[in-house]
Amino acid sequence: MKFLQTLSVARRTIFLSLGFMLVLSVVRLITNANDITSSGTISSTMRVATPILLAGLAGLWAERVGIVNIGIEGMMIIGTWFGGYGAWKWGSWAGIALAIIAGSLVGLLHALATVRFNVNHVVSGIAINILAAGATEYLSIIFFKGQKGGGESQSPTGKGGYGEFDMPFLTGGRVGSWRSPDILGWIERKHDLPLLPDLAGFAGGLLSDVYVPTLLAIALVPLTGYILWRTRFGLRLRSSGESPQAGESLGVPINRLRYQAMAVSGGLAGFAGAYLSCVFTSTYRQGQTGGQGYIGLATTIFGNWNPFGVLRGAILFGFPTALKFRDEKNVPALLLVVAIVLVVVAIISFTRQKEILAMGLLFGSALSATTYFLVDEVPQEFVAATPYIVTILVLVGAQQQLRPPAHAGAAYRAGENH
Repeated sequence: MKFLQTLSVARRTIFLSLGFMLVLSVVRLITNANDITSSGTISSTMRVATPILLAGLAGLWAERVGIVNIGIEGMMIIGTWFGGYGAWKWGSWAGIALAIIAGSLVGLLHALATVRFNVNHVVSGIAINILAAGATEYLSIIFFKGQKGGGESQSPTGKGGYGEFDMPFLTGGRVGSWRSPDILGWIERKHDLPLLPDLAGFAGGLLSDVYVPTLLAIALVPLTGYILWRTRFGLRLRSSGESPQAGESLGVPINRLRYQAMAVSGGLAGFAGAYLSCVFTSTYRQGQTGGQGYIGLATTIFGNWNPFGVLRGAILFGFPTALKFRDEKNVPALLLVVAIVLVVVAIISFTRQKEILAMGLLFGSALSATTYFLVDEVPQEFVAATPYIVTILVLVGAQQQLRPPAHAGAAYRAGENH
């Protein structure tokens, strides 16, 4: 583990991804559940994970500046409504732009409450969630009711689309009117080989049937890392969440940075909402977020307030969800994946002289493996709850290594302690 700790978070993400892919390859060979590493599953994972990733980045920007943004869910709700409205009136890209603007305004409202009036961050966030749900329902009655395809709980179908990206020669993308060979697809179908088909499926899922908004969302991960850790603006912004008093004594405009960060946070949450109403579907529907704003906030915590960690958390949640959508018969294979991962973590715990924890992990591994071999079919209720169970287990397991911004959620007024 000392080796892992010396790596940057980005490199660690790649290293862990390759290790997880190796585990999935072993499980695929044992269970013949070939769909768990197929390009279709990976592509579906990215689509499911994108709004969670954006919500996690929204939480990251807020908490890095010292503001706890419980209102991400409400900002996403606002984003779904304005995304659906904009797509209906002017087209899909206009819907995303309108949702980002609306989300930014709600983010500034949260900043006004917490920075200017020193309202408790949790109270302000919950109020935004409640108001967003009521406001969108009221707006739907005004603008959507009576329209063709619309109603009190949904918008008319949006105009236009975003197109899908396929890489020529690797995933069969077109070169002009000619469709090129699908090399990765050919390798992926060699199911009798270890690891190579899994890597081909992983790469194929990232390079085929990919929406442009998905690519933009993924690009925001390194961009966020660069801005927050490689620029003067990012250094000042992070100082606002670590020690605002020290930052202010050095001339850092703490309050202005918090307003700016919350505008970005709200915009990202609005983008996440628009992804659901404009990309994932082409219609706004009431209750469309389904609590994904809270899951996004959980990925912020799991990712240790780092954009690449947030990406890992979003994929971790999106993978079992996508697997469920693809074929529920493949979900039991996750029990074997969990068993192998727990053994690996137990070995690491032994090396750290945490024998009690390691014994508990080995017991959990044995229980998971036994369940897989004894149960022919996983109950429907467990299948539906799998993504949430995985998220909770990961958060519990990672809590000892978490290091939140020191001043996140704490009350602060400019000029105090001077």
